[in-house]
Amino acid sequence: MPSIGVKLYSVFFKFMLKHRLQSRLQALETDAVGGGGSFGVTSRPDEETAAAPNPSFTDGVATKDIHIDAVTSLSVRVFLPDTCLNLPETRSKSRVGVSSSGSDENQALVRRYSYGSSSNGVVSSSNGGVLVKRAQNVDNSYRRNSYGGSIDDANLKFENGTYRGYKPVGNNFRRLPVMLQFHGGGFVSGSNDSVANDFFCRRIARLCDVIVLAVGYRLAPENKYPAAFEDGLKVLHWLAKQANLAECSKSLGGTRGGVDLRRSEANLHVADAFGASMVEPWLAAHGDPSRVSCILSVYFGDPKKDLPELLSNVILQGSRCVLLGVSCGGNIADYVARKAVEAGKLLDPVKVVAQVLMYPFFIGSIPTHSEIKMANSYFYDKAMCILAWKLFLSTEEFSLDHPAANPLVPGREGPPLKRMPPTLTVVAEHDSMRDRAIAYSEELRKVNVDAPVLEYKDAVHEFATLDMLLKTPQAQACAEDIAIWVKKYISLRGHEFSY
Repeated sequence: MPSIGVKLYSVFFKFMLKHRLQSRLQALETDAVGGGGSFGVTSRPDEETAAAPNPSFTDGVATKDIHIDAVTSLSVRVFLPDTCLNLPETRSKSRVGVSSSGSDENQALVRRYSYGSSSNGVVSSSNGGVLVKRAQNVDNSYRRNSYGGSIDDANLKFENGTYRGYKPVGNNFRRLPVMLQFHGGGFVSGSNDSVANDFFCRRIARLCDVIVLAVGYRLAPENKYPAAFEDGLKVLHWLAKQANLAECSKSLGGTRGGVDLRRSEANLHVADAFGASMVEPWLAAHGDPSRVSCILSVYFGDPKKDLPELLSNVILQGSRCVLLGVSCGGNIADYVARKAVEAGKLLDPVKVVAQVLMYPFFIGSIPTHSEIKMANSYFYDKAMCILAWKLFLSTEEFSLDHPAANPLVPGREGPPLKRMPPTLTVVAEHDSMRDRAIAYSEELRKVNVDAPVLEYKDAVHEFATLDMLLKTPQAQACAEDIAIWVKKYISLRGHEFSY
């Protein structure tokens, strides 16, 4: 069972949340909220404290905010880990070791069950749990480089200790995969720059070794469905645009494979001006939407014989983007993944290779066993979930079987489930939404999609992302488990379980 402190905080949390939701619902009924334009709000300063962006690597991750849409409040916070500055080592040591029996017992306490996951890098225990073996006291100087690339220190720009990025010219820099993160809050609260979300994204950026883009989508009831979903998809299109602009700015300048591609100084100036005015420098320098140019520049084989196979490997290895959604952010991530599958090559060179759904905000008109048993569960009970959906959906559209709320509703639009990307689902034992998330994962596995489920014992909804619970061993273990699974799909070396 959850601790006494968690239970007491849950009572206070539910009291405050219920008061806020009812206030917004009353304001909506009196037309005081809603219909105020499409610009919208992405945070509520009166409810939570925002963490200021810090573009220096004081704690291993630099951050900055970008407003990416001129007609709405949509924004992203970029989390750039300092590993992008590390020169890759030729020597590497496996970071997967054998832990002691005591550490195995500790892992069994924080993780309860795992459904449908592969056995690579994990050891199943006799009681059905999954124990992840991690190395201890590993020399960081031999950090394994899963992504390739290098960095030219001369191109870095530091001003008063603040990293400003560098001009995206040439190939001599390290690239990292990109992860889009969607925060929770029942569509009506939360923000991408809150202290809790900032801490969580920094942790994920360090463990997964990725650039995290935390999406500040528009909140309800000021902007109802599908505003938040469209904002998530808009960020993915923006990322694809950034990737193409960065490649465009490099295409007329620099050398590749010893061949000078600069046609003229005028063309180089045009390309640089075009890229510098529109490309986000951190993403241009360190984002990894595609590795085609880097791989072709070091190819010396027989083009007629080996190039088709090489290109097929490039297509499989490049375009590494992962979606991660927390609570209602899981609903947004699943929507963005489906739209990305529908878009196909229109998003090139960006491709969604995996998604992580952390206790998604699913519901339905026919209650599941967990919804009946834990109708008055911790932090988010069923009554407050329904109230949040009333604020998010319009009166005409409101239904617990709305496609945004119930992923298993018959006739749901979108691509068939067999085309969905690999999906990791994280659930908590004491969460009313647990069974529906597991059922969705089971449907994915039926059509041969890699869709494991990790259930955590004695955990509650948002146990790994809520401000009070962020520093618990269980929250840390959850982030590490996510990193292990995500690295299967973002590592150029294939299935890799090292930090």
